[in-house]
Amino acid sequence: MNSFPQNALGMVNKMTETATGAPTEAIAFQGAPGANSHIAAMEYAPDCLPLPCFSFEDALDAVKQGTAGSAIIPIENSLHGRVADIHFLLPESGLHIVAEHFMRIRHCLMAKSTDGKIKTAMSHPQALGQCRHYLRSHDIIPVAYADTAAAAAYVAQHEDPHAAAIAPPLAAEIYGLQPIANAIEDEDHNMTRFVLLAPKAATPKTDGAADFRAMTTFIFEVKNIPAALYKAMGGFATNGVNMTKLESYQEGSSFSASKFYADIEGAPGDPAVDRALEELRFHCNSVRLLGTYRQARARTTDAQ
Repeated sequence: MNSFPQNALGMVNKMTETATGAPTEAIAFQGAPGANSHIAAMEYAPDCLPLPCFSFEDALDAVKQGTAGSAIIPIENSLHGRVADIHFLLPESGLHIVAEHFMRIRHCLMAKSTDGKIKTAMSHPQALGQCRHYLRSHDIIPVAYADTAAAAAYVAQHEDPHAAAIAPPLAAEIYGLQPIANAIEDEDHNMTRFVLLAPKAATPKTDGAADFRAMTTFIFEVKNIPAALYKAMGGFATNGVNMTKLESYQEGSSFSASKFYADIEGAPGDPAVDRALEELRFHCNSVRLLGTYRQARARTTDAQ
């Protein structure tokens, strides 16, 4: 907690005290008050008690330790790709994905005054990447910081007329900064996908909705043989299961076999999904389900 800028600590302490008084209603997020993850938590559950945490690991630990009932973590952005290394963090945490949330991201360049020439902009590396064309065109040097709102707090407590932060407009209000330019993201379709993590797996309910679709997330390690991935993926194609995400990563130092993080439409219990997962397991050293949850946004135009 002491890693937050001093002018953010008062709000962090107050929000932490409130959240720990009713942990089942608390949603942990990474960042200072005013960060995009804070806004995402309030969008997803307007009556929740947001719990600010300095790192993604701290947010997950808050759930594991019972300080919060769940955590909301950004995992991918439409402009800048992967956000958090959830395929490393989530398996270690033992938590489960129980929901997803999509949020339009808007970045504001803010400073203590509108008078000085802005030379540097501080923010989370993801935000800097999402605004890289704007920064280059204005000869502004990007400076990485732990999160967007904490960068705004840092700029607010230092007397540098040439320093700015990139953060949500809410952060400017919270920390008393002046907006220099709004909506500086490189594209107007800047969208981040968040997942909600909880101690127990959830079974999504259809609630009678005709447009209900489930998502299932899992990780797997293919066998170290020729065409292992091709064979492992065959079951999804032959059973008509749509895979919407597939990312490879290495774990450990052997580099002998790749691991993969995947999302599919559907849920265990669906005959087609069960057949596809059974074939996947046959061609893999390990398969681990991370969660099944309601689809927050349609992936295919022909969803039934």
